[in-house]
Amino acid sequence: MITAGVVGGSGYLGGELLRLLLGHPEVRVAAVVSTRLPGRRVDSTHPNLRGVTDLTFCREEALPELDVLLLAAPHRETMRILPRLAERAKVVIDLSGDFRLADPAVYERYYGVPHELPDLLGGFVPGYPELFRDALRAADRISVPGCMASAAVLALTPLTEAGLVEPDVEVDARTGSSGSGATAGPQNLHAERSGAMRIFATGGHRHEPEIAALCGVRPRLTATGVEAVRGVQVICRTALTRDVTEAEVRALYQNRYDREPFVRVVAHRRGLYRLPEPKILLGSNFCDVGFALDRDGGRLLAVAALDNLVKGGAGAAVQSMNVRMGLPERSGLGFPGLHPL
Repeated sequence: MITAGVVGGSGYLGGELLRLLLGHPEVRVAAVVSTRLPGRRVDSTHPNLRGVTDLTFCREEALPELDVLLLAAPHRETMRILPRLAERAKVVIDLSGDFRLADPAVYERYYGVPHELPDLLGGFVPGYPELFRDALRAADRISVPGCMASAAVLALTPLTEAGLVEPDVEVDARTGSSGSGATAGPQNLHAERSGAMRIFATGGHRHEPEIAALCGVRPRLTATGVEAVRGVQVICRTALTRDVTEAEVRALYQNRYDREPFVRVVAHRRGLYRLPEPKILLGSNFCDVGFALDRDGGRLLAVAALDNLVKGGAGAAVQSMNVRMGLPERSGLGFPGLHPL
């Protein structure tokens, strides 16, 4: 049995980590840290866990020795707490953006502050089992990618690996309100967000350098907040380096993801859900990817959808943990989503 601890357990990502870990057949959750709510029951903040756990939030100093420590603290905070917590566990999995980038100058540009542990940048294995499974098997430091970056990277990878994509790619992302976190500001009040489609990034989003590093393209990402609570959908508009047929593109996707447990190719000509749709993925660890080819064959839309809190966060962390600890990759991640919803 693996012992795990969660830091930042009162947030949305922390709650999803707990939901998944408490249902994991090979994991015992030993501690849940919250600097705001020490002493309170976990299920007072995460009511979906009522009857599932009697755990209470604790302070950092109460963390025992662990096999795996999962950090769900905010961006810019994880790099400050890591030095005092890293020795509590052999394996550390970070869900913030603090160790996703390799270059301190790029980090400062996109996160607005100098990195406090620049020597550690580049030392974390990205939490993409689909891209880094072999490296994850031996990784003691893992950085879970951003939700919109995950969707875009998984949508583009079959194309970029085949050399089909011109360097400049437009990424149009839509995301639900939970992506702003449990302590989001007044712009995310129901009265302000309901019915709105708010463009909150018109370029320079922090997920751009993640996509660039992993796909070798120059992405320009725009992001829009929609009325949904959960879910991310991205549309990547690409120019192709040569003409291709629909059958050729389909084969690229199917061959790339045929053996992946949590990536499905969805590009149908009929039905209500012909392309990836986040609504039917909520609560699941699946990322659906698909495509639509222009009639002239010179441009292509690569589409992906996922639950931002699961495959875009906590689920990716648990999947990476399973790979690292030699467990079946699907362990604790079997929920398939709901329909209708």
